[in-house]
Amino acid sequence: MRILIIGSGGREHALAWKLKQSPKKPELFIAPGNGGTALEGENIAVSESDIPALMRLIAEKNIDFVIPGPEGPLVNGIVDACEKAGVLCFGPRAYAAGLEGSKAFAKTVMEEAKVPTAAFAVFTRYEDAEHYVRTKNCPLVVKADGLAAGKGVVVAKDTQEALAALRSMMIDKDFGPAGETVVVEDTLIGEEASFLAFCQGDTVIPLPSAQDHKAAFDGDTGPNTGGMGAYSPAPVLPEERYAEIVDLVIRPVLKTLEKRGCPFSGILYAGLMMTQQGPMVLEFNVRFGDPECQPLLMRLEGDFLELMLACAQGRLHEISLSCSTDSALCVVIAAEGYPGAYAKGMEISGLAEAEALSPGKVKVFQAGTQMENGRIVASGGRVLGVTALGGNLATAQQNAYEAVARVRMANSRFRRDIGSKGLRSCWACGEK
Repeated sequence: MRILIIGSGGREHALAWKLKQSPKKPELFIAPGNGGTALEGENIAVSESDIPALMRLIAEKNIDFVIPGPEGPLVNGIVDACEKAGVLCFGPRAYAAGLEGSKAFAKTVMEEAKVPTAAFAVFTRYEDAEHYVRTKNCPLVVKADGLAAGKGVVVAKDTQEALAALRSMMIDKDFGPAGETVVVEDTLIGEEASFLAFCQGDTVIPLPSAQDHKAAFDGDTGPNTGGMGAYSPAPVLPEERYAEIVDLVIRPVLKTLEKRGCPFSGILYAGLMMTQQGPMVLEFNVRFGDPECQPLLMRLEGDFLELMLACAQGRLHEISLSCSTDSALCVVIAAEGYPGAYAKGMEISGLAEAEALSPGKVKVFQAGTQMENGRIVASGGRVLGVTALGGNLATAQQNAYEAVARVRMANSRFRRDIGSKGLRSCWACGEK
């Protein structure tokens, strides 16, 4: 089987790494890929945003199965294009992918589906948004409606910060077309959790809970990023609550989309805030999170390719999912300056040394990297995702940070508190 993975991040390296383990022995192509995906298959220099070029590549390489990693190709209609060409593709059609492509669309779907979420308002004119913000109590959340690589969200502590966010998005066009429409929400108080599920028809197979760390710096301070680390499972969302979350936020959305004439297939990812009033949805994504994908796939057991095929072929009901009881934790090593301007071209070493600390228990997933004359060099903001398993969260955290210490790259940084909130939850409930 010939598979095309679309994307170039740590998620795509993790997908390729896991798919390569399938007994089906797939031949993998990755467009455009990175230094890590080159170890799992063949990188091809085609942009993930160029749907016509991707379709030509699919035809040229006789691809049997397409797996988009990031949200862009899904929102831009790669599934629709593959369906028209008679090629199997994992994920939702463009209309359903609007759950991630447009925060305003997602909010209207949640409203119709009666999914618990923050009160909100949508604006296309700065003057209207400014008036609304001045009438509200802060903190408020200001979101660019469209895709902004996980960075188009500002939690404004006061009115001036909220107005500055509106100006950045709507007047200065810092996020381009993504900020032409904005969503302003009430702030939800609680602890965040990531809940992903394979969905197809009436079948929902939840993955273990996870927790992402969006803020750039320790203590959840600094600007939002694409994600600085993640771990699974998240004590704030234990397994005994998975069925409740499926019924509360996943199935109602699936039913609403089906009623609208566009059934959902693929990964539906609910970003949750666990509030005192109960779980509430912050946002929906329509693909694996990055870096949540890395610890989740480290824990997933069995034939991952068969699971993805079954979902795309409409036979998800035939599949059961099995996961290791271990915890997994991923620490992102980023270029200094990210998510702002950052240096590139730094040589990276120590990856084999990091993985050798605990063979089979530590994996360094590459993201913003490329091969140059036999050397791995940094080429992006989020460069590596050092991921480790452990018998519990504390051990997984220890193993991950020991591995991070073996990696050498100039002008780099990482958060030193990934998993700390989970450990506090464990201690609070008496777990070790």
